[in-house]
This record gives sequence, C-alpha cells and structure tokens, in this order.
Amino acid sequence: MPKAYWVTTYRSIKNPDALAAYAKLAAPAVAAAGGKFIVRCMPAEVWESGMKQRTVVVEFPDLKTALAAHGTPGYQAALKALGQGSVDRDMRVVEGAPE
Repeated sequence: MPKAYWVTTYRSIKNPDALAAYAKLAAPAVAAAGGKFIVRCMPAEVWESGMKQRTVVVEFPDLKTALAAHGTPGYQAALKALGQGSVDRDMRVVEGAPE
C-alpha cells in the first residue's frame, strides 16, 4: 500500500503569531495521527511555473490515515488556533507512487 502525503504551500502568511500557535498544536497532533514531517521550509530553487513559497510535506503510512488525520480533535484545535484569514495556503492530500 503506498504512503500518502499532505502537501501544503503557503501563498502568504498574514498573521505569523497565529501560524506559530497553529504549528505548536499541529506538530504533536499530526504525529499522534501517524504523520511525519519531511519538509518544512522555503524551496531552495523553483523552476518552470514554480513559486517560491513555504512548503510543508507530511508523510503518512497510507491514504486512509492521511485523510483521517485532518479530522482529529488535535488537528482541529490547531486549525482553530490558526483562524480564518491568517494564511493563504493550498493544502492537498496525495498518494505516493506504488513501491
């Protein structure tokens, strides 16, 4: 069964304090749900139509776990701390290539 990933890019960060509060809650919530952060930074380089935006990739053992993690009470509390309008981001869940 392929692994699955949350891939998030931040178009803009309007409230860094809210993002910090979110991160403080999100990291343990994601870990408790089976996720592992593998990328949390700005790109070293971008090509083609790429945009230099903060990128976060979280690895999960499978798609079912990745989908369920978003709805956990811990992650929902993190989203509440982030609040509406604090960031403009694109978040998606993708399945990894078959091994």
